Amino acid sequence: MKRAVLALADGTTFEGRAFGATGERVGEVVFNTSMFGYQEILTDPSYVGQIVTMAYPEMGNVGATPQDEESVHPHAVGMVVRSYTEIPSNWRAKETLNAYLARHGVAGIQGLDTRRLVRHLRTHGAQMGVISSENHSTAALVERAKTAPGMEGMDLATGVSTKQPYSFTTPSPDVFSNSPRPAPEFRFDVVAYDYGLKRSMLEFLVDEGCRVTVVPSTTTAEEVLARKPHGVFLANGPGDPAAVTGADKTVAKLLGKVPVFGICLGHQILALSLGGRTYKMKFGHRGANQPVKDLTTGKVEITAQNHGFAVDDASLKGRAVVTHINLNDGTVEGLSIPDARAFSVQYHPESSPGPHDARYLFKRFARLMAE
Repeated sequence: MKRAVLALADGTTFEGRAFGATGERVGEVVFNTSMFGYQEILTDPSYVGQIVTMAYPEMGNVGATPQDEESVHPHAVGMVVRSYTEIPSNWRAKETLNAYLARHGVAGIQGLDTRRLVRHLRTHGAQMGVISSENHSTAALVERAKTAPGMEGMDLATGVSTKQPYSFTTPSPDVFSNSPRPAPEFRFDVVAYDYGLKRSMLEFLVDEGCRVTVVPSTTTAEEVLARKPHGVFLANGPGDPAAVTGADKTVAKLLGKVPVFGICLGHQILALSLGGRTYKMKFGHRGANQPVKDLTTGKVEITAQNHGFAVDDASLKGRAVVTHINLNDGTVEGLSIPDARAFSVQYHPESSPGPHDARYLFKRFARLMAE
């Protein structure tokens, strides 16, 4: 395997071996603490323009399969692992992770000290970096990382959003047979804003009897209300929520007219629509083991998360109720606006990958629409 280098904008470099696609890739270097689910992570549109470091050491052991994709192709530009397994041990695998990354142009680097890298990012923050197998000098790679634009102020959601509305009526699959479950009785018509949504979110909405119409991120409130939906879903997505063109103003016009449910970027946009603020986190939350406390029940959920921005709770005083907090750092994980029949969570109740503790939130949305 070819020699490869990961160079960070602060001048730190790591040497390893290339796998997947060769060449150079520039992106924000982040880390994910999940032990599994790398294909769902790579194909989550929230990872647009990012180089994902997997904190768990063994990767590639389950190969890759189309059934685990959250979108039509990977959105991460690079993958960093400690130990890559070339021979998968999984009856569902259709190809190796190496072949999957190479086919989609995603650069990988293996064999470096990911524990050191994760600790460095945790201490110094997520930052721009370069993976290269082109034998350029480390000084040149560091300079390229330094000059690369960061995530703050970037409207990435509009770029990955669908260009045309489409209907989605496929329920979640039976993972053992790889076939969809029987279609439910459709009770609700839901409009889903695509800021970079994951397929599994739509499937769980369908499981609750929702006929979903997915619309571009730039769709106006008037166009949505003309469809006479029972509810509006605000999906996840990449980049800076404050930079998503017109999203906050659009959602503000929907509040109080139909029930609204937001996840991740959708949660942040809901906060902005109320006049709140968001901010860039030092290294974000990415993994399948984040503890969140539901302040309304006192229960703790272990959640899947993927975000680099958070909502400023002080900016929402008197405008929304904070319903969930992260037990690691106290950041806002959930909001409720009872008078407007709207709620949101920062984490991912659909998981994919991750624990299923929070999937009840899709039922909560259905109950809200049934009232």
